[in-house]
Amino acid sequence: MRTFAQRLLLPGLTTLALTTAGCASPAHTGSAGPGATPGAPAAGGSQQLEVAAAPQGSADPTPLARTATGEGRPEKSALRVASYDKDSRRAVIAAAPAPKPSKGGQNSPSDGSPAPAKPVAVGDVIASAPAPGAPDGLLAKVTEVVGKTDRGTEVKTAPTTLSAALGEAKADGKVKVDPSAMVVEPLMKGVTFSWAKGDGARFGAEGGKLPLGSLRLDVNAAVDTAKDAPASAGASVSGFVQLAPQVEFSYTGTKIGSAPSAAFLGMSGDWSSQWSLKGRAAASTGAPQRIPFAKLHSAPVIQVGPVPVVVDLDLTAYIQVEADGQVTLDVRQDVEGDFRVGGSYATGKGWTPVSTSAVHSTPVKATVAASGRVKAALGAEASVGLYGAVGVGADFAPYLRGEADVKASASTDGKASASGAWALYGGIDLNGQLHLQLSLFGTPLLERRIPLGALHREWPLASGAAGH
Repeated sequence: MRTFAQRLLLPGLTTLALTTAGCASPAHTGSAGPGATPGAPAAGGSQQLEVAAAPQGSADPTPLARTATGEGRPEKSALRVASYDKDSRRAVIAAAPAPKPSKGGQNSPSDGSPAPAKPVAVGDVIASAPAPGAPDGLLAKVTEVVGKTDRGTEVKTAPTTLSAALGEAKADGKVKVDPSAMVVEPLMKGVTFSWAKGDGARFGAEGGKLPLGSLRLDVNAAVDTAKDAPASAGASVSGFVQLAPQVEFSYTGTKIGSAPSAAFLGMSGDWSSQWSLKGRAAASTGAPQRIPFAKLHSAPVIQVGPVPVVVDLDLTAYIQVEADGQVTLDVRQDVEGDFRVGGSYATGKGWTPVSTSAVHSTPVKATVAASGRVKAALGAEASVGLYGAVGVGADFAPYLRGEADVKASASTDGKASASGAWALYGGIDLNGQLHLQLSLFGTPLLERRIPLGALHREWPLASGAAGH
């Protein structure tokens, strides 16, 4: 049987950004306008950096970037992190293979070519893509040069911030997540995974149907049934979640050594799901029954100019059923829309949550029998962070809720038969929180986790009464 767990291929490149001595230099978030030139000075003299996916498939390491003392501008340099020990925080910095010379023999940050490999110095700031000993990448400041080894120059490091690496630059962009780079862990039988890459490559049973850049998880699972329910009332949930995630990153630096004036980190994307709930479901404890059915992880590297920023994305897809065991259902709901969650920073305001979603349900066909209530969701818990540290967590759950009295048969065409009253509702719950680790941007430390603020919307799908 072909496995659908896709392994993330870390670039054969190890990318580094280095800022020279003494600059815990903050940064800028700004949007590069349509005519902006990556690496060119932005308004006010700060450098405008392009935000893009890191190049894949190169056999050579991506060169390190450094910023000349006091200038606050990162640029590439022909170095890489050969190894890192997280316990001692010691790293070995080595020369990368010699790059091809640029036209005219000039190396500069604006043409993307590396600067000469100058020796590593105290005060240098290293921002590395995943490297040996640093699977989540590395963002650190050199505190001591220990000396030469047969593998390169050994240095001692200390944690630092993105403001120290990006300096006075501005950056603003969105990067689509490669669905084929997701590591998928099924948590139950009956889960399948499909994707369609942006270049047209496809995988899985449903890959041929997906929009480019999307992934899909299909599930078919039994859920708890009421103790007194007949065998014919066995409950199950089946359906799929389809997602096209992207990372959003922006940054606006200020003077060297200060916090940025603005920043944003978040995740957004298109969402669609379809699921059916059949039988007489029950939550045995009286609380909602949440059934995780798959975990997904990806660590895409985005390039903010020459600086590699390692983004950690984790997502757990789940089914949740809240029911009293009295209602027998045969219901299906289709949901489409989008979502955006994240944290936004501004001087004087600190970190504030961003939580938006616009979703709608397509027609539902349902049969509802007996008295009672039920609520079913097919949702996802997601988190996005930098260099292995969680920054934003969110729980996105489109749901269907039903209420019935006695006996009713209903559908969205408004027709109903038999006796009793019934009502079906669609809805969405979106909540989450900002975490302390967002201070990695170089902003003041959060004193507590900040709730995203619950987003709750509900809309009627169908209803009726006896004789209607």
